[in-house]
Amino acid sequence: MERYRIRPDTAVYFVTYSVVEWLPVFVSEVACRIVTDSLEYCRQHKGLHTNAFVIMPTHMHAIFFDRDFDSSRLVQSLADFRKFTGRSLSDFCSSQMPRCFAETLRSAATADRARRFWQPSRHPEAIETEKFWRQKLDYLHENPCRKGLVARAQYWRFSSAAYYVSDGQQECDVKIAGLDWS
Repeated sequence: MERYRIRPDTAVYFVTYSVVEWLPVFVSEVACRIVTDSLEYCRQHKGLHTNAFVIMPTHMHAIFFDRDFDSSRLVQSLADFRKFTGRSLSDFCSSQMPRCFAETLRSAATADRARRFWQPSRHPEAIETEKFWRQKLDYLHENPCRKGLVARAQYWRFSSAAYYVSDGQQECDVKIAGLDWS
């Protein structure tokens, strides 16, 4: 059982979703768009708000909350997001990536599924203070820099960093929902 869980008394969470065996699926714009399009769908139809995100080649980080700060609906929205993107990205790997990707996803299967895309843990960390939010925001935005992929965080294509650096003037692929810490 996962040690980290979304609790009823906290509404904002930092989460990490990692691809099984750290497969570099998100080197493809198509794969990244599956994620961003799904986040937009979840915003419009499920009340899932994205405060920040970054999609790395093998994983993604995000800060999420429910539009009404309803943690039980947040749990369901994130489960739906994982399930839909897991299926869609598995299909993408089967049709667009080297055969070894699909084989790896099948080898990660469990009794209840024929393949697995995401590693089982999402490691949700409750964000209850502005200071901790800022740490997580900086961590996720700086991830491409720490990995040597870009010189500045705002240069990474699938990230909210440019949005934050421009004070919301530069749009990104996911509609960013702000948090008021006052």
